Amino acid sequence: MNSKSKERIKVAVIGGGAAGFFGAIQIASGSDCSVTLLEKGKQFLSKVRISGGGRCNVTHHCLDPELLSKHYPRGERELRWAFETFGPKDTIRWYEERGVLLKTEPDGRMFPVTDSSETILQALFQEAKRVGVKLETEIEIHSVTPKESSKFEIKLKSGEILEFDKILFATGSGRKAWNWLEAMGHTILDPVPSLFTFKISDRRIEELSGLAFEKTECALSEFGYSQIGPLLITHWGLSGPAILKLSAKGARELFENEYNTTLKINLLPGMKKEEVRKKIEKEKELHPAKLISNTPVLGIPRRYWERILEIHSIGSSKTWSGLSSKDLHLLTEELTDARFQILGKGEFKDEFVTCGGVSRKEVNFKTMESKIVPGIYFAGEVLDVDGVTGGFNFQNAWTTSYIAAKGILSSY
Repeated sequence: MNSKSKERIKVAVIGGGAAGFFGAIQIASGSDCSVTLLEKGKQFLSKVRISGGGRCNVTHHCLDPELLSKHYPRGERELRWAFETFGPKDTIRWYEERGVLLKTEPDGRMFPVTDSSETILQALFQEAKRVGVKLETEIEIHSVTPKESSKFEIKLKSGEILEFDKILFATGSGRKAWNWLEAMGHTILDPVPSLFTFKISDRRIEELSGLAFEKTECALSEFGYSQIGPLLITHWGLSGPAILKLSAKGARELFENEYNTTLKINLLPGMKKEEVRKKIEKEKELHPAKLISNTPVLGIPRRYWERILEIHSIGSSKTWSGLSSKDLHLLTEELTDARFQILGKGEFKDEFVTCGGVSRKEVNFKTMESKIVPGIYFAGEVLDVDGVTGGFNFQNAWTTSYIAAKGILSSY
């Protein structure tokens, strides 16, 4: 233990969201550090308060670190190890030990049994009070500067200067904080939206809003990304889990291409194209006198089946016996290799996610300490790390802030 440990270590946590609040608690509970949490807004934990429609999607019931890490388009490799240290099991246990029980919904999302984010807020505030975190709101920071003494100077807009031994940045997607970090030598990847729907204008989906497909494979072939999952037609284009996850994977490339590229859709993933063709031929063989429009194949929703028949001029009075080789080819392609032109991005109102931030290459994910400026630590969305919808971004916040706290404590 070095000589510094004889005096009380002063740690600043900048940002009062999930990552900052949880990190401040972890630092204060593990030592005799003086921990000050600085928040520029009027209240702490604003995203936690409104998450999940006010219910707070605390985490996801994906307990395998390897599987869990695959839900992060940026950060999968780094978080794979991090989740071994602190994952959903640890999150669940931490809240249970403070009287907050979580429940798992059919899609794996986890919420407090009270269905109220206030339950989570109360647990966090009570714990912060118990361990002695100093909570400061409406703090306008002018600059953050490393000093030669290995300390850090935080200058407030009021002119007041605060000095700290360590700083945990949990500022989310905030340009001002990124500017301070950039001035210290960090690389900042510009933020772009990371979870959105696709704007598409196409006759095949016009006036079919609400129609859903249980399992599809959607691909952005130009960028080499694909995603299997449910698909939903909306009044502006396409949505659903497959689209949202695909948008996250291709977020930066889509942004750079001004959200204009081709979307490839296979409505029958798991089946080879030739297999689908033979299934359609079998229908023709078994029901030659039946109307094609009355007999959708392979579980395709009737309204969509009728629409693609109409678009390819396969009349409603046509029977299976009249299906030509050309018709057979067109239907096979529509079901397995349909192409749609993306014209822009829509919004996904339940999430506020961007990719971008401090380069992961400049952070030691075993401690969350900067490789550029010793004594600076990171947690949450200030980093170029983001997850898909379902509680994954909050789990990233709990995990990285826990590791950052342990990193700070182990340095003394």
